[in-house]
Amino acid sequence: MHDYITKNKERFLAELFELLRIPSVSADPKFKQHVVECAAFVKQSLIVAGCDNAEICETAGYPIVYAEKIIDPALPTVLVYGHYDVQPADPYELWTSPPFEPVIKDGKIFARGASDDKGQMYMHVKAIETLITNNALPCNVKFMIEGEEEVGSDNLGIFLKNNKAKLKADVILISDTCIISNDCPSLTVGLRGLSYLQVEVTGPNRDLHSGMYGGAVANPINVLCEMIASLKDKDGHITIPGFYDTVAIVSDEERAEMAKAPFDLEDYKNALDLSDVAGEKGYSTNERVAIRPTLDVNGIWGGYTGEGAKTVLPSKAFAKISMRLVPNQQSDAMTKLFQEHFESIAPASVKVAVHPHHGGEPVLTSTTSTAYKAASKAFEEVWGKTPIPTREGGSIPIVALFKSELGLDSILMGFGLNEDAIHSPNEHYGVFNFLKGIETITAFYKHYRVLRVACSV
Repeated sequence: MHDYITKNKERFLAELFELLRIPSVSADPKFKQHVVECAAFVKQSLIVAGCDNAEICETAGYPIVYAEKIIDPALPTVLVYGHYDVQPADPYELWTSPPFEPVIKDGKIFARGASDDKGQMYMHVKAIETLITNNALPCNVKFMIEGEEEVGSDNLGIFLKNNKAKLKADVILISDTCIISNDCPSLTVGLRGLSYLQVEVTGPNRDLHSGMYGGAVANPINVLCEMIASLKDKDGHITIPGFYDTVAIVSDEERAEMAKAPFDLEDYKNALDLSDVAGEKGYSTNERVAIRPTLDVNGIWGGYTGEGAKTVLPSKAFAKISMRLVPNQQSDAMTKLFQEHFESIAPASVKVAVHPHHGGEPVLTSTTSTAYKAASKAFEEVWGKTPIPTREGGSIPIVALFKSELGLDSILMGFGLNEDAIHSPNEHYGVFNFLKGIETITAFYKHYRVLRVACSV
């Protein structure tokens, strides 16, 4: 497989660049046609790769691309999940090259979606092409590539419920996560859940002159900032009553195992241009982003923010807030806890509204399953090292959904790096990771079939 991938390297990259040029931003309606165009591109790519059947499945939102290659119904089936939509590229002025004009700099592909998730998703398309072309596909493969992951996958649950027979498989394979480094591969076994919402604080019925009314009428921005500041204490603990009641406690033994993963705090701070880190007292940086819940403001606005001065006391102030959740914290319950608490701490001088947006459940996967062992052996074969099991701070809500709706576990075999700047200006993905990922995925199929056969004997 290595020789075929090396021989076709330039073509693989050229095709990926075509995909990256499509501004498939699902959050912004002005990009609607581009998102639809991207779905068509993915469908055609899967046909060219050798799938026998590929189709565009319409939803109430953006379409899901489904494809399959069934070589023998008696063989195990792997369902590949990915997404073709991307985050907005704003602020454009902070990009060193246009976000939808991919370029390679220092061995890295710079473009929105390069790592999250077009580059990683497209590895699977090229891995299947590699296996089919070389008559080496050892399993059945199905693809489900959606266009709404970056906006909460609202229609995916409906699609799963209505297509359980079509999606029948033995395991789900996902590449939308990271490895520790190119010198230290890893497999993600844990993801945090998510509760995402917007808050609105309203004071007077219109914007007011800050000289005539300032000091006599509550300023919604000031009130909002005070309310947000009260949500954490000086030790970084979240103050919402009951917030930690269901948090799964990680044992000292598990924490000791996590601490074995290579991590240099000074390098971490230098990469982010920080003098120091911050977070919940009593936990390391890696633990804070893996096994502990969080509450963060993702955006805040109100009043006048244009050029020059306008001395206004605003009528409204807004903030977007996310909570990352850990095992045993249920997203709907945490959203309700937040809403009740936030409304309860509002002073009588303002009105408060909390608008839930979307959420997802935390996930822990087994390191003893056949599929995990196959993924580990694939890394050992291609990278020459056994991957370390890690937990990531991000959320992929559909992993829990796959388990509840399809009864399937997922293998999170990602190849990105933390420094890939996903969701930020200058997102990038290593050419090395793209090509190495294709080869590792092909090895996974081989080892998965071998281990499945061994288990059935």
